[in-house]
Amino acid sequence: MTLRTRITLLVTLLLAASLLLLGGGVHGLLKEFLYRSLREELAQASTQVVRLLNTGGGELLSVGLPSTLYAEVQLFTETDPAFLAKEGGISVQKSPALGSHRLVLSQKAYATLLQKGEVWAEVALPRERSPLRLLVLARKVKVRLGQAEWNGALLVGKPVEPIEATLNQFTRIYAATALLVLLLSALFARRLVRQALEPLEWVAKKAGAIEARPEELPEPQSQDEVYALVRALNAMMRRMREAFETQTRFLADASHELRTPITAILGHVGYLLRRTPVTEAQRESLEVIKREAERMRKLVEDLLELSKSGAWKVKPLPVHVKSLFEEVREEFSKGHPGEIVLEGAEDLFVLGDPDRLHQVLANLVTNSLKAKARRVVLRGMEVGERVILQVQDDGEGIPKEHLPHIFERFYRVDKARDRERGGSGLGLAIVKAILEAHGGEVWVESEEGKGTVFTLSLPASGPPPPLGV
Repeated sequence: MTLRTRITLLVTLLLAASLLLLGGGVHGLLKEFLYRSLREELAQASTQVVRLLNTGGGELLSVGLPSTLYAEVQLFTETDPAFLAKEGGISVQKSPALGSHRLVLSQKAYATLLQKGEVWAEVALPRERSPLRLLVLARKVKVRLGQAEWNGALLVGKPVEPIEATLNQFTRIYAATALLVLLLSALFARRLVRQALEPLEWVAKKAGAIEARPEELPEPQSQDEVYALVRALNAMMRRMREAFETQTRFLADASHELRTPITAILGHVGYLLRRTPVTEAQRESLEVIKREAERMRKLVEDLLELSKSGAWKVKPLPVHVKSLFEEVREEFSKGHPGEIVLEGAEDLFVLGDPDRLHQVLANLVTNSLKAKARRVVLRGMEVGERVILQVQDDGEGIPKEHLPHIFERFYRVDKARDRERGGSGLGLAIVKAILEAHGGEVWVESEEGKGTVFTLSLPASGPPPPLGV
């Protein structure tokens, strides 16, 4: 998951959590306000009815209960909450809204009413679709009928459906609005994050395009964090370039200085072996000196070659792949007891420097022969706008743990064995440098005991124009 996506998701999740908390808070406040208003309305209505009762039950009976309320006056002949919950009190008067229904509380509500004198409760009246839920305020009252005074209760209620409908409508509207805001915010956040990260992506792209020699990045005009990052990267690249140039000069100077004494050593050893009488023990020592001097000369030549790799002037030309393979096979076939097989189309051309490409293939075939390969296959194929060249052998193979490092300078899979075979540990580093100079790639696949395949990717080319055209 990219950083852009992670930041966008984080912002979206935080906004969603904020909207959820905000919606829950507003819903709770609205619900509390609506129910508080309903309670105040019921309390006022109940107070008015109680005032009528206090002036005398007859006036209440003549005036009647408010038609806008679900109200009932009950007399209590029993004080058992369980009995009242089953039968209710004796109904003295009901509001027209109740019709044939009665307001009967739960046992717990009646117990609270008898104990405290007032209780808020919910009552459900039967209805065709679903029960009608009422919020009811019940108060203990004294009901005077004639000369007698009875204990009773005044129950005043109103439906909560309008409140629930208002809350549901608010929830739907808020949810739709929140989803729209969340969607627009996610799109805006993604665009904003993309704009914020574009300079960093540009820096990464420029830095990734840097080849072996570090080059400075162009500094942006804005004086922000990206500008500071580019300046820091440029300072680092300047130091890297200086170190690279120092290393290159050292390799070139050391190689030039070492070639003269090595040439002198080989010349004198050759003279002693050819022109002077030596004992068998002396000859054996001179042969060791000659072999090690030859290995040192090869190492110095490789070092000198590698020191020039950053300054090679590659002149790409259309190169006939089959002819290139034929040259390499001719070079190695006489000293190789096995076979070198060529595979590929006759009209396959690659864009490259023929001498450098010959050097690459010769280096890889040499490695195959050192690995005791009996069969080496040089293969070429065209894949889109690229040409794939392969050097496949059935030699000893390379252990898996060494594969990520074999193109590093001076890296040897088996140091003792490579030293005996004259390896310097620089051949594959030179191969990689040549391929990079051509704008190509090289990679390796190998299985120990079964062989190795080196694969080269280079730009494809058409045949060269006829002479005289």
